[in-house]
Amino acid sequence: MSKEVKGLIISRLIVLILIVMVPLSTFLIYDLVDFSLWYSTDPVLNFWMIKIIIPLVYGISWVFFLILFANRLANSLDSFSEKIDVVPSRMKFFYGINAIYLLFIFIFPLITPIISILSFASFAWRLSTYKREDWEEDTSVSFFTKFLMVIFAIVPIFCTISIIHQYLNLSFFLWNEIWIKILPYLFIFSYSLFTALAIGSLFILFSNNGISDYEQFYTFNPSKKQKFWKVKFLELFLFGLFLYMDVNRYLGLYNYDIMDVFYFAGFVIIIFTSIVNYVAGKSKNKGFKGHFLGYLVAIVFIGSNVVFSNAEISEFLRVWSLILTAIIYIFILVYTFLTSE
Repeated sequence: MSKEVKGLIISRLIVLILIVMVPLSTFLIYDLVDFSLWYSTDPVLNFWMIKIIIPLVYGISWVFFLILFANRLANSLDSFSEKIDVVPSRMKFFYGINAIYLLFIFIFPLITPIISILSFASFAWRLSTYKREDWEEDTSVSFFTKFLMVIFAIVPIFCTISIIHQYLNLSFFLWNEIWIKILPYLFIFSYSLFTALAIGSLFILFSNNGISDYEQFYTFNPSKKQKFWKVKFLELFLFGLFLYMDVNRYLGLYNYDIMDVFYFAGFVIIIFTSIVNYVAGKSKNKGFKGHFLGYLVAIVFIGSNVVFSNAEISEFLRVWSLILTAIIYIFILVYTFLTSE
């Protein structure tokens, strides 16, 4: 079932945003990364190939791929939330942000050459067979179609070969120049969002008979779907406040040590609400989804910052808890896309 907000179908809107953002991010990355051609040192040729032609070819490939599979991707997004039962409803946005970040920074750039080759070959196939309607299972593809597919595929293959000797630099650049530098801000963003959601879930917990997940509460109270707008506003306000205070603390502008108290409170609250939510839900319905794994990963993430005094252990846990949640999201999304009809 597609979710709508004021007539806008969310899944279709996300696909449209991807069609715009993925090519733009490709141009941005190739503008930032210091690539050079192996077969020429001419600065003009290097500029046109690396800054213009290669990202243009890759960008067009992504646009074609996303438009070609727009309906399938939108349908996958619609059924995606049904398949992520390990993630509690109130943490889906928290985990989703991490997955989106990982997709744009690591996954999309690294798979782009493959997508580009397949897209150009697919475009050639469609261009040479668009008039044909009587396809059978044993219908063979003509030599002309195969030849045209190879010719079209040469373009992205040449672009990839032009920089393949330095393509490993892309991974190093994304890790050292983007991931490492943005990671502290991603932590602050995630901690602030997590703590705001945890406090909001506590209000819902006490006001709704021990059920702190929106969807789970609707299961037992289907007539009260408009009840939580005040809590959502509170969560939004707290998120903005926490984000402002912690960013200023990280930059050394102000000394907001009280943020450690808020984060510890969020850690305690999420443990408390997850236990009460599970016990109360099971007492009302044996089929209640407790989201144990989703809460466990969330607890490990926030706990790594407030429980462990060892900096190396804390860093290891919070980095890999973020990566784990992103991988779970990406794996389920890819599986949903591949199995979607």
